[in-house]
Amino acid sequence: MRSITKSVVALLYGIALESGLVPDPGERLLDQFPAHRDLADDPARAALTVEHALTMTLGLEWDESVPYTSAANSEIAMEEAPDRYRYVLERPIVEEPGTRWSYCGGATALLGGIIARGTGRPLDEYARQVLFEPLGIGAFEWTKGADGVPLAAAGLRLTPRDLAAIGVMVLRGGDGVVPEGWLREALRPRVPIDGDRHYGYHWYVETGATPAVSASGNGGQRLLVIPSRDLVVAVTAGDYDVFDRPGTAAVLDAVLRD
Repeated sequence: MRSITKSVVALLYGIALESGLVPDPGERLLDQFPAHRDLADDPARAALTVEHALTMTLGLEWDESVPYTSAANSEIAMEEAPDRYRYVLERPIVEEPGTRWSYCGGATALLGGIIARGTGRPLDEYARQVLFEPLGIGAFEWTKGADGVPLAAAGLRLTPRDLAAIGVMVLRGGDGVVPEGWLREALRPRVPIDGDRHYGYHWYVETGATPAVSASGNGGQRLLVIPSRDLVVAVTAGDYDVFDRPGTAAVLDAVLRD
């Protein structure tokens, strides 16, 4: 699923929040990582919140524009670092947090760490218990880093049918699996990206002529939910690292035209 994993992590955060296992979005981010509280000596860094991670508005120096085979890519550098969480949290702050959306797999890694710490379970095990099994999803894989921790930013593997099941759950307002109130918050347009496209809590939100929410992953992985048409579209593909016009885009364009 590549980065569709990020949107699934946001669903898990909402489930854990309902159970009182993770902090409210307004809580300070560094408070959730006691081993790195020394970084709070920087007042700007100390002001970072969980919501800044959920909306990818951390304001940190981060670059995923280079190929994911290169350590110059911030996500790859994060996974090669001795401590992925410290790597993210100590990135230089280059703009005021909360002001601009900037794609950051490190934000998702932090959320995954908070979920694992709060629930006392690895991310994949928690997902199986509270999300996948309730939706009837049996077979899935979640790639782990060298330290054995599931990769929150990009490690999930699902079949297209099971990806669609997640979309149907979103379309139905959570189906009693994800709290309805959390979905409303997660799928609200919070930060502009371009034109009618916005970011919520790790979900893309389209506010144009055909309002929709979506999750997207490298290679053409897409989950599109269009409430006005009672429609869910799940597509998987193999156009990895083709960012200009992957084949999936043509499928979704046709859906939106019809």
